[in-house]
Amino acid sequence: MALALQLARKGLYSTHPNPRVGCVIVKDGELIGEGWHVRAGEPHAEVHALRQAGARARGATAYVTLEPCSHHGRTPPCAEALVNAGVGRVVAAMQDPNPQVAGRGLERLRSAGIEVASGVLEADARALNVGFIKRMETGLPYLRAKLAMSLDGRTAMASGESQWITGPAARAEVQRLRAQSSVVLTGADTVLMDNARLTVRESELGLDAEMTSLAMQRPPLRVLVDGQLRVPLGAPFFQAGPALVANTRADQAAVYQAAGHDFLTVIGDAGRVDLQGLLRELADRGANEVLLEAGPRLAGAFAALGLIDEYQLFVAAKFLGSSARPLIDLPLERMSEARELQIKDIRAVGEDWKVIAVPAN
Repeated sequence: MALALQLARKGLYSTHPNPRVGCVIVKDGELIGEGWHVRAGEPHAEVHALRQAGARARGATAYVTLEPCSHHGRTPPCAEALVNAGVGRVVAAMQDPNPQVAGRGLERLRSAGIEVASGVLEADARALNVGFIKRMETGLPYLRAKLAMSLDGRTAMASGESQWITGPAARAEVQRLRAQSSVVLTGADTVLMDNARLTVRESELGLDAEMTSLAMQRPPLRVLVDGQLRVPLGAPFFQAGPALVANTRADQAAVYQAAGHDFLTVIGDAGRVDLQGLLRELADRGANEVLLEAGPRLAGAFAALGLIDEYQLFVAAKFLGSSARPLIDLPLERMSEARELQIKDIRAVGEDWKVIAVPAN
C-alpha cells in the first residue's frame, strides 16, 4: 500500500477534478502490475495495473489507495475490471467519499466472491486527497492560505512594497502549491499592489521533466475577488490568460466575457462578494483544492468566516518594522477570542521557514 500511495502521488499535479489514486498488484509475493491515475478522462490506476499484470492477475491481490469505482463516468467502473480480471483479493486504503461509489465498489467485489479489506494506511490516503474528500463530504473545496511574512509578522511595507520577502526556495515551494491546486484565488489589492499574475512559472517548479510537463498541462484556474471591479482589464493579471472574476456587478459581465474571462456575480452581506458562496460555486465546478494568495483584508475575511482549512506560512529571517502591514486583518479584542492553531509541520525552506498549521477546532 505504501508503494501504491507513492504511485498515487505522481498524480499530484494532474488528476483534477479526480482523486489521486495508485494501484499495485501482487501474486505469490511478486509485484506483477502497478499503475496510477494520470488525468481525468483517462484510465484509472487499477486499469493500468491490470494491463501490466495481464493474465497473471487471476488470483492475485490488488492494493489500491481508494475504493475502486462502481459507476460509469468518463471511464468504465474499475470494480468490474477487477472482477473480470479474476483477482482474488482487493485491499483498499479507504472508502470512496463520492456518493456515487461510497461502499458500492467494495460491495460489488464481495458479491463476486473477492476477498475485501479496507482501512490500510487510511490517514495517508486521506491526506493525499483532502480536497476531493472535503468536496464530496461538504460541497466545499479545501482552502489553503499561503502567507509570507517577516519574523515580526509583517507582509509588506506601509507603501505596499512586498517583493520579495522570502527567498528562491520558498518561492519555488509556492509554485508547486499553485500547480497542485485546482484554483489560485486572490484579491484586487494584491493584484493592484504587486502587478500579480498568479500563474505557475515552469522555470521555478523544481520538478523532473515528467512532473513539470503534467503540471503545465493543467494550470489552475485563477480567480480574482474584485467586488467593485477595480482591476482594469489591461492589468498583467488579465493579460496572463483567462480568469474568473467574482464580483457584485452583474451589469458588467459582457465586457469581461468579451475579453475572454469568466464572470461570476455572488453578492453577500453588505453588498460584498459572498465568499462561502464563491467557494461552493468553485466546488460545483470541480475544484478540490483552492490556494488563497491574498492580502491581509481578504485573508482575514476568509479566516473570520472559518473557511480556511490550512495555513502555509513562509517566514523570512528579517524584520519589516512596526509600520509595515500585518499578516492578516482579523480584529480581536479579547484573549478569549484568539484563533488557536495546531502546528502540523515546521521545516527550513532554503533560508526561510515554512509552518503548516490548521485551525485547532
